[in-house]
Amino acid sequence: MSSNSESQKSTGLHIGVAAPGVKKVDPILVIDSVKKSFGGLTAVDVEHLEIPRGAITALIGPNGAGKTTLFNLLTGFDNPDTGAWSFEGKQLAGISSFKVAKMGQVRTFQLTKALSLLTVLENMKLGAKNQTGEKLLNSLFPFLWRKQDNELEVKAMELLRRFKLDAKKDDFAASLSGGQRKLLEMARALMTDPVLVMLDEPMAGVNPALTQSLLEHVLNLKKEGMTVLFVEHDMHMVRHIADWVVVMAEGKVVAEGAPDTVMKEQAVIDAYLGAHQDTDLGVVTGRIKVISEEGK
Repeated sequence: MSSNSESQKSTGLHIGVAAPGVKKVDPILVIDSVKKSFGGLTAVDVEHLEIPRGAITALIGPNGAGKTTLFNLLTGFDNPDTGAWSFEGKQLAGISSFKVAKMGQVRTFQLTKALSLLTVLENMKLGAKNQTGEKLLNSLFPFLWRKQDNELEVKAMELLRRFKLDAKKDDFAASLSGGQRKLLEMARALMTDPVLVMLDEPMAGVNPALTQSLLEHVLNLKKEGMTVLFVEHDMHMVRHIADWVVVMAEGKVVAEGAPDTVMKEQAVIDAYLGAHQDTDLGVVTGRIKVISEEGK
């Protein structure tokens, strides 16, 4: 991986000492006292958390730490037991997921949600908001929405070319590989012109051949002025692209800070990294083969 992205990392994001709940200079998302339990088991218990604007923030932690549940709460796919949070200064607790997306906070899923029996281009066009033809009465009169639909198709094709999916535009989404579906979901999210993009394990199930492409697309989101919050288990990716890291364990935020600093904290090592903190997770899980010195 090139070192170019390393030189572009954002710094000076927080005020004071980096610790769980530390205040940010310019937070885009502020979370207060959010709790969620399932059958007596506390999945999320976040006292205070701020996500810095214009940066790439990684949310890491072991399986069952509450990362995806927190994503579901923040995007309106689930309701908390208690707590509130704001996006761009607007309270989002109790707001439906589609309204959250319209406000500029969009997400992707660990298991992709492409509509399999629609084409790639149709999937893209569905992602656009405020479409005139979505209203039942308007849909009966193509002259009311045809111009907008053509403009959306141009925008969709530009994004598909950027994500190298333009050759697949007429293929059913069901025919795409796992990595291509990840790319489609990210591209479709951009049809909404988002301010905050939340990616849930963007590298999960992706062929290593597509990993570099996905990394570059995530970095480009920041370059274009968007804020990125992503869940990831691959520590190599986190070190490479994240400006800030939030660590969760047992539903709580146990550490925050710059990647190289926070991953050396004992609380983080104990909670998540364990004996592999100095090893690429791809090697640990077998995704990346280790070439021994003897074999060189």
